[in-house]
Amino acid sequence: MTQTIDHETNHVAVGKPTRRMDAEEKLTGRARFSGDLPFPGLLHARLVLSPYAHARIVSIDTTAALAIPGVVAVYTADTLKMAKAHESSRSQSPLALDEVFWCGHPVAVVLAESEALAEDGAAAVDVDYDPLPVVIDPLAALQPDAPLTRPRSKDETSEIAGGGTHADVGTAQAGEEEQENLSLNVSDRVHMHTGDIEAGWREADVVVERSYRTHSVHQSYMEPQSITVVPEQSAGHKMRVYASSQGLYNARSDISNALALPERQILVEPMPIGGAFGGKFGLVEPLAAAVAYAIRKPVRLVYTRQEELLAGNPAPQSLITVKLGAKRNGTLVALQARIILDSGAFPGAAAGLAGYLISSVYRCPNTDIRCYEVLTNKVSVGAYRAPDAPQTAFALESTVTDLCQELQIDPLEFRRQNGLRGGDPSGNPRRPVLPPLGLIECLDGIEQHPLWKERQGQKEVPEELAGWKIGFGLAVGGWPGGNDVAAAACRLESDGTISVVIGTVDLTGSDTSLALIAAEAMGLPASQVNVAHDATDTMPYSGATGGSKTIYSMGPAVLAAAQETRRQILQIASDMLEAAVDDLEFKDDNVVVKGVPGKALSLQKIAQASTSFSRRGPVYGQGRTPTPEGSPMYAAHLAKVAVDPDTGEVRVLEYVAAQDVGQAINPPAVEGQIHGGVTQGIGWALFEGLEHDENGQLLTSTLMDYALPHSFDVPNITPLLIEVPSGVGPYGAKGVGEPPVIPVAGAIANAIYDAVGVRPTELPITPERLFNTLNQ
Repeated sequence: MTQTIDHETNHVAVGKPTRRMDAEEKLTGRARFSGDLPFPGLLHARLVLSPYAHARIVSIDTTAALAIPGVVAVYTADTLKMAKAHESSRSQSPLALDEVFWCGHPVAVVLAESEALAEDGAAAVDVDYDPLPVVIDPLAALQPDAPLTRPRSKDETSEIAGGGTHADVGTAQAGEEEQENLSLNVSDRVHMHTGDIEAGWREADVVVERSYRTHSVHQSYMEPQSITVVPEQSAGHKMRVYASSQGLYNARSDISNALALPERQILVEPMPIGGAFGGKFGLVEPLAAAVAYAIRKPVRLVYTRQEELLAGNPAPQSLITVKLGAKRNGTLVALQARIILDSGAFPGAAAGLAGYLISSVYRCPNTDIRCYEVLTNKVSVGAYRAPDAPQTAFALESTVTDLCQELQIDPLEFRRQNGLRGGDPSGNPRRPVLPPLGLIECLDGIEQHPLWKERQGQKEVPEELAGWKIGFGLAVGGWPGGNDVAAAACRLESDGTISVVIGTVDLTGSDTSLALIAAEAMGLPASQVNVAHDATDTMPYSGATGGSKTIYSMGPAVLAAAQETRRQILQIASDMLEAAVDDLEFKDDNVVVKGVPGKALSLQKIAQASTSFSRRGPVYGQGRTPTPEGSPMYAAHLAKVAVDPDTGEVRVLEYVAAQDVGQAINPPAVEGQIHGGVTQGIGWALFEGLEHDENGQLLTSTLMDYALPHSFDVPNITPLLIEVPSGVGPYGAKGVGEPPVIPVAGAIANAIYDAVGVRPTELPITPERLFNTLNQ
């Protein structure tokens, strides 16, 4: 069941349930992904990964590998010349040069005539290592006397994968941070503060402080990292790239930098993506391109599942301490937090974003937040659906619930009393107050739902769960909203249909939503609009797809292009029908004169008139948009769980997710985003986590060990679509992909606390961890 709280609209396409444009080809298996394309002479690549978390490379012997029939070449950092191999960017220096920095660090790449032969060749490469001190615990890595995880460069910067995908979240207030005695493993630190935190503690009647730990989590997309690169010399290109990438221009730039080639010589083709969730922002493109460029043959690199876990770019581990103070009447007066993010071997955990996220849910006059990004001898991290938000929301929402318990205040009422509202001060001088946001409306939606209203009467345990305890948990979370510049084109085809040409990648049905935006602007049925993707040579500019910004940033460009196309069509029709433009309207696939039956022109005839030796010129509209101001997105979730106190097992029985979506462009797609986000959040909460031993060996290097939710672990999920329109997004739309995952772990942890009276402080909440907590 889906509940939509909306406003009066007269839309003809937007808001109408529409089947995804790519549904048929994917359901029938006709879709072709990067790893499916056949090319003559194709070579398969396999990586040689380090078994050590930190070691010096003494020697690499490729003789045995090259002796295997069908193995064509083996490249190392010394033999694969890359322009910026010594830089502190993992993608620009993909093979270990002198040292390996984590267990799974690629040391060499083997090319062979088949995947099996490439695997045999990789196993035959003999690498001699000299082990070095290993730093695994991020708290230990923070200490001034900690061994260095790797040599550092003074020019290193920390930017989360996707770069501009994420909104401006302010800058650190520097100065006193310089006095902290910290290890050089600290790659970024941020101090955010408002008001007077000490005054806040004096004002507080109740103070609660808790500490939490979360583990690194992999994005677990269905299609692994995958790319095929084909060298060529036609049309001025050096290579054609078929990458499973969230950003085509990003991939082109990364390859250009790695090989010192002009971008115009690199053609990146748009490909379907079998899931990404932030994990496909340029991890393998420079390496595959360098190998193909060196050997002058087509090369395909597709990660195995083990390589994904060993050499992917998962979400960071976190250590978070939250301290909250409130008056007896429930007014929040102080928030202090210390956030340590384990970035692995390279910077990229976005400490500033984490600090912003934990401070952007509740009104609080006095805050003091310190964030640290720390390097360890683990695989480096990347973006994962709402980067840093599931971790910070788990910590914050767990502490808020404990504070409510101490205050004896209803947890929903506390959140409504203190939750941010549109018009509140933003702390951003460029936009002093917050835009419209729906946190309070989401809480209202939860309050009105039967699962909340009748929760006290729903604690009866089903017969099959005799002895278990039932609990309910509430949590909220927010996301600042991604934004980016974008351009789009729109043309009238000879058959009377409209083609929208864009550069974003279609993820989870974004093309269909963009088609609905164009159809709405044109006044046409959605069936008349197609979305086309060009390669990087010809497509309009677009930033990467991610951060819940595709509809929000690309949508206005599509809207502008469609409006311009509509204007051109009506101008041509006005001449042909001898009627004023204001007297014309679209009806199905015709332009008609209002109130004059039979006086009409089909779009097909207008197209022919515009292209057949016409003085008017073809119909071709363009639209572009600058980076828009963000529209924050919020969600409120309610979980019902059952807990077995004898074993620590947890089952999620019912789930309600209320989310402010601004305007649901395609409601079934929005519902699908919520279902998927909640499912991934259940993975965060109960199952998923990369585990290492004291030597840095990954203990969860296969899907036999790395647990994912099964279908029977996913409960009935009820999405509540709350529509508080954005003043910027097309037809009021906001991003929808990030928020559904954010509150889940907090909601489930609070439900467990309600059921058995103990506070989970570590994710995932495995049966063993919960059993130990219950029996302390």
